[in-house]
Order: sequence, then structure tokens, then C-alpha cells
Amino acid sequence: MSRPLANDLDIRARRLLRTLIAQYLADGEPVGSRTLSRSSGLDVSPATIRNIMADLEDAGLVASPHTSAGRVPTPRGLRLFVDSLIELQPLPVEEMARLQRELPAGPTTTRDLLGNVSSLLSAMTHFAGVVTVPRQADFPLRHIDFVALPDARVLVILVFSDNQVQNRVIQLAKPLEPGELEQAANYLNTHFAGLRLDDIRGHLLRELREASSELNRMMSSTVELAAASFAPQSETDDVLVSGQTNLMGYAELANLERLRELFEAFQKKNELLQLMEVCARAPGVRLFIGEESGFAALDGCSVVTATYGTQGRVLGAVGVIGPTRMAYERVIPVVQATAGVLSDALNRAATAL
Repeated sequence: MSRPLANDLDIRARRLLRTLIAQYLADGEPVGSRTLSRSSGLDVSPATIRNIMADLEDAGLVASPHTSAGRVPTPRGLRLFVDSLIELQPLPVEEMARLQRELPAGPTTTRDLLGNVSSLLSAMTHFAGVVTVPRQADFPLRHIDFVALPDARVLVILVFSDNQVQNRVIQLAKPLEPGELEQAANYLNTHFAGLRLDDIRGHLLRELREASSELNRMMSSTVELAAASFAPQSETDDVLVSGQTNLMGYAELANLERLRELFEAFQKKNELLQLMEVCARAPGVRLFIGEESGFAALDGCSVVTATYGTQGRVLGAVGVIGPTRMAYERVIPVVQATAGVLSDALNRAATAL
């Protein structure tokens, strides 16, 4: 079935659908014709309202619960509402100030910053806050050091622009003297600080192809050290989730079996990671209502995400997971603004390199 468009509805139908959804989002109860007649401001008879509601129900935009004569919006109706019938406003000044005030201003690791973002999103929306963690290799290298270990092994200490430290132990064919390790570190810091690991590997390969390059004039074991230090390493993708228990307070999600499936999805993270990675591939705000996410555990939920990044490069996505009955006109600006504040913080850290 094709998605209905707001243009397919006349003015009265749009007004009544907007009024019904706003009322439902506010109190969670089915909305009857009398309430719509009072709240919509339309000078039409109850019979006309009932006829319009019947047409909206036929279009799959509203539904009648078994226990009530009133109607509630369907996920398709909510989608139409979000896409066409609400006007999003920028986040209020006081809430923007809260975002900027509560995120760490001083030096911190990206993971700590993302943990704060997840918790802050949860606190501001009363839903579950989610943030994907980028690969460490996505951040520029700030500094490298080498420490000699027994048996021709070397501890490689990589410090990245986000203040994260990564240690690697590499095995060389023969041991290097402390002076040789210092010489190699000085060379690499001078030439490659500020570059990402993938870019560093590309530069190393180009230099090794040039017989007259400074790197090739150094000892072959130093070349081995540099190549091993920046060899690709597998990184486990991760997503941080805060405030899952908030969802237990919503009647729409109170079914124990639904909660079990939802919390299992939060714990295993596989499906959640897949969804967030899809969001990260499309810059901007993304919204999945109910079954639109493609994951059964999230069928009764809405997911609102926005991408964040640094220096024009998307690193991941932030968002919230809550019931489909959420105040979209407030939640979407909160998520969008949070992604912007996070990107600003990462950009400040990058320019401080």
C-alpha cells in the first residue's frame, strides 16, 4: 500500500487528523467525535466528523480500538503527521543552554563524552538514549610512543585526538635499542600526527616505494616497526544505551513479553547497531515509527536519530527510543540539537590537536 500524502486530504480532514493526533499524544486515550468537534475549531456537524473519520480509517491513518468508540492514530497516520502536519521549531534557548552546560567542557575521551550524551538524551526526553561509538581509527593520531619489552617485543602507545589511548604489543624480528625507538617515534610524530590511521598507512606505503625517502634511509627494522604499529586491527562496534528502564513507565510498552523482547534487544545490541548504522549512513535526522525499523522488538516504539561527526566526516548517530506516542515536535529538535552540540565538541577537540 502506498504511503498517503497530506495533499490527498482536504483541509477539514487534515485539521481533524492533526487535532486527533495532538490529543492522543497528549493523553494517550482514543479520541471521540465530540472531542474533535470541540477541539478542531471546525464548524461542521458531528455526522460530518464521523464521515471524515471513517474515510481516515479507510485510508489506514486512524483505527478504532475494540473497547472504545474513539479513534487512535496508526503508525501510518503518525508518519503523515510528522512528515506533513507539524511544524518543527528550534530547541528553546533554555534547553539548548542545558545541553551545552551539562556536556563536559574540559578534556575527556570520546567514549566518556558519548556516555554523557546518551544519559542526557534520556534525561531530557524520559526515553532510552542511544549513541553509536565510532571506531578509534576514525580519529586523528595525536602522538605515538614506543616502550621496549623482552623478546624483541615493543609496546606501542597511540594517543588520539579525542584523548583516547590505545596500546598495542608488536613482535619484531630483532630487538631495537631505546635510541632507535626514540628516533622512530620522533619521525612518526613529526610526519604523521594529525592523520587517521588509514591515511598514515597510505603515506607509509608511498614512502616505502620511494628509494630516496627518509623512511627508507632508516634501518629496515625501524620500517618494520612503523608498519606493524599502524597495521589494521579489528574493532568491535558498540552502541551506548541509557535510561532503558524509563520505558517501563509507558502503558503502551507495559506488556511483559514486549518489554522482555525490547530489553533483550538492548542487551544483545546486534539489531540496534544495525539500525543505528543505517541511520549513520544518511546524514541528518531519521525517524522510524513502529514496524518501519524492520525489527520486531521495536514494533511498538519510535526511533528518532541524528548523525554527528567532525570536520565534515560522519562518525555515528545519536537518538532516542520511546513509545510511538511521543511528542515528536519536541523530541526531534532535542535529538537534532544534541547531535549538533556533540559535533561541536568533537570539532573543538580536533582543532586543539
